[in-house]
Amino acid sequence: MIGQAVEASREVMAPQVVVLDVCYRTMKNYNYLVVDRASREAVIVDPAWELDKIEGAIAAAQAHLAGILLTHSHYDHVHLSKALAERHDCPIWMSKLEVAVSGFSAPQLVEIEQSPWSVGELRIEPIPTPGHTPGSTCFRIGGNLFTGDVLFAEGCGLCPDVPAAHQMFASLETLKARIGPDTRVFPGHSYGQPPGRLMSELRRDNIYLQFTNPDSFAAFRLRRGQDRARLFDFR
Repeated sequence: MIGQAVEASREVMAPQVVVLDVCYRTMKNYNYLVVDRASREAVIVDPAWELDKIEGAIAAAQAHLAGILLTHSHYDHVHLSKALAERHDCPIWMSKLEVAVSGFSAPQLVEIEQSPWSVGELRIEPIPTPGHTPGSTCFRIGGNLFTGDVLFAEGCGLCPDVPAAHQMFASLETLKARIGPDTRVFPGHSYGQPPGRLMSELRRDNIYLQFTNPDSFAAFRLRRGQDRARLFDFR
């Protein structure tokens, strides 16, 4: 009984992840509102496209938006960051390298490197994962990993050239080494699978996690004749 009670308590205190599917014309993204159940302090990952939906989710969760996490600088991941930061008077966190290469700026911008920090009881751990962009960063919060365009359930993000593909391979190897099998993965986009799948499932099913050397990975990732509408249709 005591063991069950402790487990139940841990479950109650786990971060609440609110999944928001947002779109603009043909562009579809996932945003994530992550709420500390004790303090109701919250962060949002890569906010874009539908401001009213995001504000409605914050209100429904009875949360206070305390910060914005940006995995990288592409417009569909930063679109609403400045507006939300101004409305809620909160910081925007982006990797120092990504800021340098992208030129992204905002009055509330805070450049980060690899040191974790906390919002309420949420421990936010940035994991540098270059490849899609030079400063792409994943964020681990509790048993959840927010991957932007680095790792999808079905594949991985686009890479512009061979050096970037080699970086992507190394980044995925880092995630394989550091992320436990029971961690839930929340990517910026879906290509058929719902967000929140276990890392163990991705390790089993995702073809890009099966390669054992950077050259074969790069050759496959950059192969010719890819139909952009079917990039992750491997079967």
